[in-house]
Amino acid sequence: MTTVGSRAEFAQLQERLLGGLRGTVLEIGAGRGRTLAAYPREVRWLGLEPDPRRRAELTRIAARHGRHEPVLAGVAERIPLPDASVDAVVGRTVLCSVADQAAVLAEVRRVLRPGGSYVFFEHVAAPAGSLLRRVQELLAPLSRRVSHGCDPARETWRSLEDAGFSHLDLRWYAAVRWDLDARYIGGTARR
Repeated sequence: MTTVGSRAEFAQLQERLLGGLRGTVLEIGAGRGRTLAAYPREVRWLGLEPDPRRRAELTRIAARHGRHEPVLAGVAERIPLPDASVDAVVGRTVLCSVADQAAVLAEVRRVLRPGGSYVFFEHVAAPAGSLLRRVQELLAPLSRRVSHGCDPARETWRSLEDAGFSHLDLRWYAAVRWDLDARYIGGTARR
């Protein structure tokens, strides 16, 4: 586990990777649409959101950004799209809250066209044995109940490494201030 950047650099990575996407992009767990402004205008954006209230809000927010495709209802473990139907999948703080990371990553690979990219930005467990990691582990049961299933102590990088992507570019980032999201990973994986 090597930290290569600050929280500000993590935000810059998000802007650069999202701004470089082309074609049809599926954003899983799109939530409140925080990434919508970062996509190029020519991208065909599809959102997937399991929460009905967030889905309705996301539909309105997406329309304000010129995105008029219906937001898909469903969970990332069962993406309601055909095989090889999108050029990129984006996930921003999604893998911390899903029931089965391996199933989600298998679905991501399934819906990506050959050569397509999974672009991810995730907060992850602090280093094993650290005080912050112990705090994350203690708070995980409460966090899962009140924060849409979020488990702050997940070693998400391991799931990405095991998912069978042809190429994985994963970078580490650290928060500047003390909080439960003290460690982040960001990058791309290719089908």
